[in-house]
Amino acid sequence: MPMNRRFKQRSRRLQDVWFFIRSIPWQLLVLVSVLLLVAIPAFYFGTHTGLRAFPAVTNYFYNLTGPPPTATPTPIPALASTLPQVGSLLYIVQEGDSCDEILAVQMHMSDAGVVFNDVKPNTIGALDSSTGQDCHALQAGMVLTLSPQYPLIAFGGQVLTIAATSPQQVLPTPVISVAHQQQVGEDCSTGCLLTVLIASGVQVHLSVETTLLVKVGSWVWAQAQLTRKNVKGFANYPYADPLISLNGMSLHACDLQVDNIHDDNSLSCNQLLPNTIDDDGGAWLFGVTGKSSLDHWNYPLHLPSGTRVLLWLTSNTNGDLRFSRGNPVFRYDDATHVYVRV
Repeated sequence: MPMNRRFKQRSRRLQDVWFFIRSIPWQLLVLVSVLLLVAIPAFYFGTHTGLRAFPAVTNYFYNLTGPPPTATPTPIPALASTLPQVGSLLYIVQEGDSCDEILAVQMHMSDAGVVFNDVKPNTIGALDSSTGQDCHALQAGMVLTLSPQYPLIAFGGQVLTIAATSPQQVLPTPVISVAHQQQVGEDCSTGCLLTVLIASGVQVHLSVETTLLVKVGSWVWAQAQLTRKNVKGFANYPYADPLISLNGMSLHACDLQVDNIHDDNSLSCNQLLPNTIDDDGGAWLFGVTGKSSLDHWNYPLHLPSGTRVLLWLTSNTNGDLRFSRGNPVFRYDDATHVYVRV
């Protein structure tokens, strides 16, 4: 009797299943079958196609955007035969003059009273030493030696060596096959130290941060902040040491061109600290006229090639430095070893 009951229950369940199946429209059964027949091959085909297509699409957009700008080699100019000369100019004290006023008017140094402050006597002592006179005891007729504050230098030269100043950060990325491209230069976006030949036997070490690719043999044009004299207890001393040699000097570029491409995104000179460019409205620049130096910037100077000059560059609202007609221009006098107004 129990066996017959179990058999009847099993038969009823089979009948219920069969009834459910028969209640499904045959069109739906056909549609599900077709979908299964199509979906499985499509999934298999799509998976394998995607593995091939995704790298191809990625490579397409990589090639579309292109690598970083590549500087095109240009004819190498002749190396400069004359180098910029760090120096000063002379000023005769007038009745009622003060050192702060003289520096503000003659040297455009608006922050003279901040940089040289009686609160820090060593800064006043450094100023007295630089000018050659006691600023607290000026008298009409005295001669002051005035130096340009936080001066820049302009030059051109050939890259001899390139060294990264910081390790490149490696980020984990999916393995994507990208078409091989020849390495055309060094990535200096996080900083490089270039050894640059600027004259026969004269090399400088130039720190740069640029998205342009740099390679050995490139010709670079640069404006850079000169190394300042080291004065104990006066970290922001503003004057360069006139006795230091350019050969082997370390410089930081703030206006850079590699071969035929100017880096519009490089550091501006007012970003190199310390400086007073924004407050002063400009900066002083040492350079030499000629094709391998200042002629590159197309400044309206009408001086013989090879003339050592000191220029006042005006800063615009974007922090860019420009030379305009009427800006102060001084040339170096070899006989007196000072700069005289042109």
